[in-house]
Amino acid sequence: VLSQAVFNLLIPDHAADAFSPPRPDPGSAWDALLERLLGGLGRWDAEHFLFIAERGYLLEHGCAFLPLFPLSLRALDRLLPWPVPLQPRSRLLLSAALLNALLSAAAAAALLGLGRAVLRRRRQAFLAALLFSLSPAGVFMAAAYSESMFAFLAFSAMWQLERGQSWLAGMLFSLASGARANGVVNAGFFLYSRGKSLALRLQAGPASRRELPVLWKQVLSLAFSAALLCVAVFLPFALFQYYAYVRFCGPGTGLAQAIPEPLLQLARDKGYRVAGVGGDNPPWCSQRFPVVYSYIQDTYWNVGFLRYFELRQIPNFLLALPVTLLGSWAAWTYVSTNPRHCLTLGLERSKNEERGKERDGFCGPAVFVYVVHATALLVFGFFCMHVQVLTRFLGSSSPILYWFAAHLLQEHEPLLWSTGTDNRTSGKPLPGKSPSSCGNGTSDNLVVRLLLNWRLMTPLSKSIMGFFLGYWLLGLILHCNFLPWT
Repeated sequence: VLSQAVFNLLIPDHAADAFSPPRPDPGSAWDALLERLLGGLGRWDAEHFLFIAERGYLLEHGCAFLPLFPLSLRALDRLLPWPVPLQPRSRLLLSAALLNALLSAAAAAALLGLGRAVLRRRRQAFLAALLFSLSPAGVFMAAAYSESMFAFLAFSAMWQLERGQSWLAGMLFSLASGARANGVVNAGFFLYSRGKSLALRLQAGPASRRELPVLWKQVLSLAFSAALLCVAVFLPFALFQYYAYVRFCGPGTGLAQAIPEPLLQLARDKGYRVAGVGGDNPPWCSQRFPVVYSYIQDTYWNVGFLRYFELRQIPNFLLALPVTLLGSWAAWTYVSTNPRHCLTLGLERSKNEERGKERDGFCGPAVFVYVVHATALLVFGFFCMHVQVLTRFLGSSSPILYWFAAHLLQEHEPLLWSTGTDNRTSGKPLPGKSPSSCGNGTSDNLVVRLLLNWRLMTPLSKSIMGFFLGYWLLGLILHCNFLPWT
């Protein structure tokens, strides 16, 4: 927050062609101070979230932003005791900064717990959580975006599912799909979990006639619970589509009388459709399954398969190149290390599993479903979305970005081999580190240690840390001044 305030003061804002609703005259000196300190957190899509939190879904294209985050901002705004009078935007901006600071820390803690459960290497999990704190999508974790909320809910749900708490995981995944549309993809975790349980049960041995009724009962129970949990994940997204249909496809309600004239004029100038104003229904209302989200992505932002593959978009493809390479490398490393496990979709009981000697770390069998999830998001984002958003898309949705980076650092960085990591040890402490601090588990901040010994790092480690640190810093500089970024 402090860094973006400095950059926002030093660098003039770019005159971007972005959504910018009319604002009232400057309020008190407190409003001006908050705008100077936190204004950089309200750029680009943050304008949509703040506008929705203040005025609701008045404009059709605002329905691309799901309601959980703006509703949370509105609730926090009403709950916090404000010691000084502030305008609604100032209160919401401060609420967003406070909420996302809390959610980012909670997401890092959830990622740590998930990493310990899946990787079974405490130090690698801790390193991944530290890398999340320096995420290349860091500016979006702090700004008035839903990324921090989604990361916290998704990572927490994955963690609870690993612990066997399916219904709690279902509730968290359901909330996540009310924060971001790609949350519905998380239903795949339930389908895979139940399918794997069934496959392992069938491999336990042939069932006798007496056991058949019990087996069928187990199959039906698994199928029913999987279907119910998937419905719970899809429900918030579906209910919001229904809400949008009622709001924009119903008869006009005279709502325009309560909308300020400057906002109506902006809607006329930009071609925004306003709720309750009347006129012809939008085309999506007449579809058999009216889904406003896909219509907005198609009409307002030209999102679709291969639509972004233009020569003028080469700079944006270059912005997405590091995360694309890292995600592709992660998938290739996992598949090449576990070819049979991947061909059998991880549903075959291995001999090592029977002996209790499963591989741990990034290439362990438990990571398979997360690699599939991350790869699916990467492929979809690369071919069907504005490709520059891939960094924050993957950074807030999948733990693979952080697990694989931690894996590479631990496998190829000698500076980490001497710190008592999970699989390599040496008696030599890092330069600048007291011998007494070696082997203290997760108390040593490995990221700080690497940065303090930058010159001694391998080129691969410099590339990884340069990507994380460089995008974290560039994001603060560019995004907070309305300059194009991811």
